[in-house]
Amino acid sequence: MWPTAKSPTLAEMESIAHDAFARLPKHFRDLCEGLIIHVDDFPSDEVLEEMKAESEFDLLGLFQGVGLPFQSSGDIAPLPNMVWLYRRPILDYWAEHDETLGHVITHVLVHEIGHHFGLSDDDMEAIEASVS
Repeated sequence: MWPTAKSPTLAEMESIAHDAFARLPKHFRDLCEGLIIHVDDFPSDEVLEEMKAESEFDLLGLFQGVGLPFQSSGDIAPLPNMVWLYRRPILDYWAEHDETLGHVITHVLVHEIGHHFGLSDDDMEAIEASVS
């Protein structure tokens, strides 16, 4: 089995992420109307520097944007909300833990969005549990 096993491509991981996001509770998804999910192998050098990461494997994901609760009617058209998932760090994390890849991706999505909106760890655990 292992000689033919391959890690998911960027496109395959993005598809897994979209499926995971679609299974999250509607009230949670509504926080980020029009969310764009993008998968890259690693964070950019600028992101690593800004986040003070010691290694390119330190970040599994990143939320960028302003969700609906924080938008103002006076705002100039905001950029879309985005969640960046970093394929190689996620695959490394997955290889070291006894979880499915879908669970790891769901966890990263929930935590990137949840931390941005100030949700507690208990709130995020409840959201994750609702899709397990």
